[in-house]
Amino acid sequence: MNKQRSPLFHIVRRGALPWYATWGIRGGAVLLALLVCGVVTMLVTGEDPFKIYLAIFNGSFGTPRKIWVLLQNISMLLCISLAVTPAFRMRCWNLGGEGQALAGGLASAACMILLANKLPNWAVILCMIVTSLLAGAIWGGIPAFFKAKWNTNETLFTLMMNYVATQLVAYYCVVWESPKGSGQIGVINPNTQIGWFPTIGSYKYLLNVIIVAFVCVGMYLYLRYSKHGYEIAVVGESERTARYVGIKVDRVIIRTMLLSGALCGLTGLLLVGSTNHTLTPNIVEGRGFTAVMVSWLAKFNPIWMVLTSFLLVFLSRGAGEIATNFGLNQSYGDILTGIILFFIIGSEFFINYRIQFRREAGKEG
Repeated sequence: MNKQRSPLFHIVRRGALPWYATWGIRGGAVLLALLVCGVVTMLVTGEDPFKIYLAIFNGSFGTPRKIWVLLQNISMLLCISLAVTPAFRMRCWNLGGEGQALAGGLASAACMILLANKLPNWAVILCMIVTSLLAGAIWGGIPAFFKAKWNTNETLFTLMMNYVATQLVAYYCVVWESPKGSGQIGVINPNTQIGWFPTIGSYKYLLNVIIVAFVCVGMYLYLRYSKHGYEIAVVGESERTARYVGIKVDRVIIRTMLLSGALCGLTGLLLVGSTNHTLTPNIVEGRGFTAVMVSWLAKFNPIWMVLTSFLLVFLSRGAGEIATNFGLNQSYGDILTGIILFFIIGSEFFINYRIQFRREAGKEG
């Protein structure tokens, strides 16, 4: 009988890599992605590849305004990423960040529109803060309640809640439309600026950056050093073990999802009250879904999320700048963004696995 030969190679799981090796692999993936984007754009446009890479850099750092827009986009993506992280660490897959942020934004817009002539500005802002956090918490708490009581699938539940929130916002955009027949709310209180968050000096987005920075530090301390953070980690490892040591799993699930939803509501509050001063169904711009990638790439570490948020926003703005500078439509920018994300996600394979060849396997045997 012929001796059956082993495969030429097979895939084996790696042990834990040091952090510098992990980020080295990701950095290599980013450089390779930029190289592919440059080559593809050069073939399409015939432009000098160095002009293409300069456009990527200028998309984020070309002017002071672009730098502040970059910081604003990073802070909003980071905020919603921090929001969904506690649930993810608990292995409760909250994919409803988009809807929870929309619920918070809707509550903020309602306060700005309905209370503008009834309360002073400081009281309107206070109502916006309370109602936005509460609305986001409720939007996250509904699927949490069903998950805790009847073990429903939180992934599908939170996804469906996104569509409900989107349609609610679309409905009220028509109810509060200005001017009539436009189907859009427009800038809310443009003359009185009631409900508009104050600016710090001449820096329009600095308040958002500061608030999110405090949230980032607070989330790191909460997950790493608090009793609640410990319970979240234990439930994420094994619900059976958590129940055995006396942790009330149902309470932890509901409490964590309420926190997650409230912080998503904070994102909606900042987008409506501090950034856009209006409300649209796409005001969150898909950040609720991108946040999943940010949190996952950072291994649910709030500090590392600053870097992953910067990376994704920088590359996305660079792709948009390429499309604009070389006369291409936004869809081309989305194609480049897709190429970049493909390489970043693909790099995780080489972080977690390695290819073992037959000769190497024979030596180990």
